[in-house]
Amino acid sequence: MNDSSGSLEMLSTRVDELERRICALEHPAVAQADLIPIRSQPPGRAEPVPTSMQAGIFFPTLGKAMLGIAGAYGLRAIAEAGAVPRFAISAVAVAYAFGWLIWASRIALPLLPRVVYASTSALILAPMLWEDAVHFHSFRPVLSASILAAFAMLSMILEFRFAAHRISWIGFGTAAFINVALALATHELLPFTSSLLVALLASSCGRMFGFISGARLLIAVVADVAVWGSIFIYSGPAASRAEYRPLPLLFLIAPGCMLFLVQGTSVAVSAIFHREEISIFDGVQTVLAFVLAMWTALVFLPSGAATIAGAACLGLAAAVYAASYLRLRFLRKQRNFRIFESWAAALLVTGTTLALSRELAAICLAIGALLAYLIAGHVKSQMLELQGAFFLLAASLLAKLPQYLFGALCGAMPDRASFSFLAVLVCSALIELAVRDRIRSNWKQGILRFVPLAVAASTLCAAIVHGVVFISSTSQISAHHLALLRTAAISGVTLCAAIAGSGVNHGLEKRLAYGSLVFLAAKLLFEDLRTGHMEFAAASVFILALTLMAVPRILGGVRVMNRAKAVK
Repeated sequence: MNDSSGSLEMLSTRVDELERRICALEHPAVAQADLIPIRSQPPGRAEPVPTSMQAGIFFPTLGKAMLGIAGAYGLRAIAEAGAVPRFAISAVAVAYAFGWLIWASRIALPLLPRVVYASTSALILAPMLWEDAVHFHSFRPVLSASILAAFAMLSMILEFRFAAHRISWIGFGTAAFINVALALATHELLPFTSSLLVALLASSCGRMFGFISGARLLIAVVADVAVWGSIFIYSGPAASRAEYRPLPLLFLIAPGCMLFLVQGTSVAVSAIFHREEISIFDGVQTVLAFVLAMWTALVFLPSGAATIAGAACLGLAAAVYAASYLRLRFLRKQRNFRIFESWAAALLVTGTTLALSRELAAICLAIGALLAYLIAGHVKSQMLELQGAFFLLAASLLAKLPQYLFGALCGAMPDRASFSFLAVLVCSALIELAVRDRIRSNWKQGILRFVPLAVAASTLCAAIVHGVVFISSTSQISAHHLALLRTAAISGVTLCAAIAGSGVNHGLEKRLAYGSLVFLAAKLLFEDLRTGHMEFAAASVFILALTLMAVPRILGGVRVMNRAKAVK
């Protein structure tokens, strides 16, 4: 056997040499170019390989790959003969496939043989694992998943060690798709999902040591799909998953938490210690991993787990805030700081919502919004103002402010105002008083400072209408009385906004005043004129007319006064 293999290798070498000589005779210009010293050729440019050269590389490479596949078929024939135990033959086949992968990585140039031999390794391994795991059951699912994880890690190590490009793509791609196929065929989700997570962990560790490969993106996406599939299958009724083996609680929640732990740690280490900018894929992948982890905890853990998950989110938010302000804030590129701040704010809102009751969460977020705006004024941070606006909007939603405003201003009057509504009203008013004199350098700051102004004005208007109705609760208020009362309240708030917009830097109040005029006109059309009482409708029209005349006059008079001061 050794003499035959040596003769075959010598014959292949002689054929390659003859083909190069024929190519030199047919293409003398290319042959002369090969004799030019390397230093005389311009850098960064490579001479094109002739077609005959490519054929001389491709066909022998394909022949060797076919010999490799023939060897795999020979092993399968030995296994079917029954002379040797199937498990032993399968173990030899696994080593045979791994050997082809190692051989592919040791080929420096050209790229074609490396890719062909690595693909041969995958073509040997994949059908063998499918037969042994699905048909013959000589490999347990845990062993098959371990082999696939080892195959992926070996491809990564070989590419990093020998600079064998494209090897990790083949290794990770084979591991990803065969894991999914075997999980669906054997109805064993946990081993193959764990194999994907191990491969993802290996790629993340390789990234920390400087190995960056696009194959990590593939394995991350497939791991997301696998974890989502596990949650979807095991969260349904037991009758719908009769083929799947029941799993303990720890094994149900472990994949989602492990996915988030691996992805979050990888992004945190690369961003904080290696100062790498977080890519769009890493940002989206981290959010998806967090959503899957939270979904896992809320679905499989007992009813009181929401409080535990909320506390975990609050602790994680504190850690992210500390990392962003201690390590990322003073960097020249602020992308990582902004992403970490956004994650911290989302974690804080999520944790507060899960850990506390709805009323208390709204109150805490309203106070947090007030603190964020106050601190932003001292440290000159637009990011903190953005978080303050986010906290205030979240508190408004938790306090059911949109439903309350709709009922108080144009719908059925609510019964009472909650404490969370009053907290939102007070905090938004204090925020407006704190930020109204700050200079706006761009339109983004204008939007962020318009949020508390709009919330304060709308809640104040609704509170006035509700207060008057509550005081007059001894007598039944009819629809036309209520419509007139709402028109008067909105008109008063509009005039107050116009007066408040009298300063040079108070353009937000002016915009609020004109926006209130539009809302007042729409309310007159859809509510006051439809009550059927013309005298009250006439009063509402009169109030609107006076407001329409007064607001431009107030703002115009202020503009004239400002011009006169400028002239003096």
